[in-house]
Amino acid sequence: MWRKLFGACPMSSVARGTVMSRRSRLRSLGLGAAALALAVGMSGCAGSPASIELGAETVIVDVRTPAEYATGHLDGAVNIDFQSPSFGGEVAELDPEADYVVYCQSGNRSAQAVSVMDAADLTVQDAGGIDEAANATGLPVVP
Repeated sequence: MWRKLFGACPMSSVARGTVMSRRSRLRSLGLGAAALALAVGMSGCAGSPASIELGAETVIVDVRTPAEYATGHLDGAVNIDFQSPSFGGEVAELDPEADYVVYCQSGNRSAQAVSVMDAADLTVQDAGGIDEAANATGLPVVP
């Protein structure tokens, strides 16, 4: 098109090669960055289990706020608000013989809660966010 409008190409073949070479390098960097972003994004999903077996002693713990819990929670879940100042005390009162599955809204608070519960020598599994937890446990979300 350039040739139709302006005649000969204003760039020398060496300059065109340099521009094309830069474009190729930029394209390669872009593809590399996209692959890295995909790998990092997928590794974030690795923390959430595909399925969680629930035993007779398994306690489902929702660590969201009471207001979030009231909007819908896994059937049978108990609410222990991770953001509450009393969270550590409530964890200390939990039965050390039980197994715990913990979830929140997105998986952030549940991961932090699991660290606290691990430190209290409880058997605990992070189910991630509520949707992931519902899928992994097979429990319905109830009002």
